[in-house]
Amino acid sequence: MSAITRYVLRQTLVVMLFVTLAFTAAIWLVQALRLIDLIVNHGLSTGLFLYLALLLLPRFIDAVLPVAVFIAVLFVYNKLTTESELVVMRAAGVSQIELARPALLAGGIAMVVLLSISAYFVPASNRAFKDLQFDIRNKLVSILLQEGTFNTISDSVTIYVRGRDSTGDLSGIVIYDSRDRAKPIMIVAERGAFVDTAQGPRLLLVKGSRQAYENDSNRLSVLTFDQYTLDLSLYRDAPGVRNRQPDELYLPQLLGQEPGQRPPSEDGRLIEFNLRLLNPLTALAFAAIPIACLLTGEFNRRGQAIRVLVAIMIGFFFEAVDFGLKNMLGRHLVMMVPLYINVLAPLAVAYWLLWARGPRESRGRGRVPA
Repeated sequence: MSAITRYVLRQTLVVMLFVTLAFTAAIWLVQALRLIDLIVNHGLSTGLFLYLALLLLPRFIDAVLPVAVFIAVLFVYNKLTTESELVVMRAAGVSQIELARPALLAGGIAMVVLLSISAYFVPASNRAFKDLQFDIRNKLVSILLQEGTFNTISDSVTIYVRGRDSTGDLSGIVIYDSRDRAKPIMIVAERGAFVDTAQGPRLLLVKGSRQAYENDSNRLSVLTFDQYTLDLSLYRDAPGVRNRQPDELYLPQLLGQEPGQRPPSEDGRLIEFNLRLLNPLTALAFAAIPIACLLTGEFNRRGQAIRVLVAIMIGFFFEAVDFGLKNMLGRHLVMMVPLYINVLAPLAVAYWLLWARGPRESRGRGRVPA
């Protein structure tokens, strides 16, 4: 690797890292704020909150890094042109291939990072996040209950809680159970408390009544109690074991089947597998767009604002097409073909402009010694 390549690559990687960290931190902060409600209103521990927020990072990096490559390459090569460094490099005999190599190397490094994230970190974080979310919804029911509102914990069960004291005990409890449409049940209690047992969570109710209405006979039966224990595991629709979704499966599992799991649809696994491969390639595509715009054509002392604007417009169009095709992919599997074309097109155009179409003398110049 020549000194020129190391010099440009170092600048590109520094800018790419800065943009990735800045964008990821901004998006992570916005998303993490949504989880603060679990601490303020539901008593979730700070450690669990930080763990949930940390699990969001891989998917944010996976989305931000390709855009960071585009911004870094565009910024660095525009800076080199504005400060006439590219003119000096060309005058010293550096070819188009040598000038474009740092950008493509930066895109290649980002591609490897994205491939590792897509292959392991994204499915691992999605799996851990959804497992924890499943446990909260189906086991830690006390965290989800909000005071003064009707909380729907399943399609047929609604719980209302008037208030909660500092110890977590509940007051003014109303539970409506319509799982049996012919015999809906309403339970009213003055106070209550959640108790964790080996068999699962229980709700201990104090001083209340259980009312069951039979629709067929129009008969209402009322049972008053001083203490009543409610098994909360009976009030959830979700099964005890959660089946994995495609975004939770590792690449080998997308092509096969995980033991003990009901496999997702074949189309869903195929779509997820190809998206895991396509996203790393977008880093190379985003690196090719700026160099195709900034390294071609004649040097203009007045600057190259038009070329920068064209590169931004092409990058925006590329991202818009990629986003649109991915949205249609779930309904039309054939959209996989234009998705690959959209990702590979910038690479093909950059190769044609910089290598195949470029002047022979530009490609044949020697390298600057290391």
